Amino acid sequence: MSTVLKHFITPEEYLRRESKSDFRSEYFRGEMFAMAGASANHNLIVLNAGASLREQLKKKPCRVYPSDLKLRISATGLYTYPDISVVCGEPELESDGGDVLLNPVVLVEVLSDSTEAYDRGKKFEHYRMIPSLRHYVLIAQDRHSIDCFSRQADGSWNLTGCQTLDGKIELDAIETQLLAAEVYDKVVFPA
Repeated sequence: MSTVLKHFITPEEYLRRESKSDFRSEYFRGEMFAMAGASANHNLIVLNAGASLREQLKKKPCRVYPSDLKLRISATGLYTYPDISVVCGEPELESDGGDVLLNPVVLVEVLSDSTEAYDRGKKFEHYRMIPSLRHYVLIAQDRHSIDCFSRQADGSWNLTGCQTLDGKIELDAIETQLLAAEVYDKVVFPA
């Protein structure tokens, strides 16, 4: 019986490798995990949702970031790339390079068959540990479905959702909403 030894790396080594890499990877407990590319629907939904949020937040002290900005969950050590991050007030960044966010108020993930269970399960467990996070939005790319988990005053999370094109999700913490018709504009579902 042979044993395969894993080579664990430090967060600093991960950040160094990631800064020079041609592809993105998540990092957790000494291991890097390559992230797959995204579909046309995935990219269109991210752009639509991000543009909608950016437009609504123009005159507010909030910033909308696309998926190239890393996020670190301080409590668990996970480094990941949410599809969209929203910060209100000054962004807290881990390093002078300004490429690792610490204080999102809203996180958005567009679901795929390969990531849906992780995004709804383990990743959400990590995200719930972010003190500043108020809304976690999950958007399906193969049907009209948007779910939003919102942190309540007592720390619990409430789920709301819409499954029709005329539905909307209220993001009370940033006084905005995501209209399904805007999020799914020009998105064509597979037959």
